[in-house]
Amino acid sequence: MQNKELQQRIQPIKMLICDIDGVLTDGTVYLGPDNFELKRFSIIDGAGFFLAKAGGLKTALISGRYSSATETRFKELPIDQLYNGVVNKLEPYAEIKTKFNLTDAEIAYIGDDLIDISILEQVGLPIAVQNAYAPVKERAIYVTEKNGGEGAVREVIDLILTNQGKYELALNNLKSDRFGGEIEQE
Repeated sequence: MQNKELQQRIQPIKMLICDIDGVLTDGTVYLGPDNFELKRFSIIDGAGFFLAKAGGLKTALISGRYSSATETRFKELPIDQLYNGVVNKLEPYAEIKTKFNLTDAEIAYIGDDLIDISILEQVGLPIAVQNAYAPVKERAIYVTEKNGGEGAVREVIDLILTNQGKYELALNNLKSDRFGGEIEQE
């Protein structure tokens, strides 16, 4: 069951920012010779980014660790901004707010580890994945039912769009292929 504070904080949200390792992935990185790297991303989360775009929700990713696998995944999805390999996440967070003309109250952030706390303490809707570290969960208004890398981001996108009354609009935009161009707004 959702509480009133959660519902109130969801209403003004215009952008969802996600950490990557531990949120879009299970936090595992496979490394081989010559910097060969593999990560496992959830297709369900990927589909969620298309749904977010179709519902008019902006998205961004901020990772503290640079990864070529992250760059590859970013190019496949309709994500508005990527910061890849930025340890001080407050700098890109400030840039995102300026670039998209947003306030803290209009931003949701999903994190899992200590590096995410600085942003979680500023955004209007701080979210932790189920398998996040305890100090991260303590600062979250919402903790996902799913673990990072297992559909947690999609869970949050569905939650936001549903509570804003935009879920059906997003589905209709996806069905009519409007998400590739201009998105119909309410």
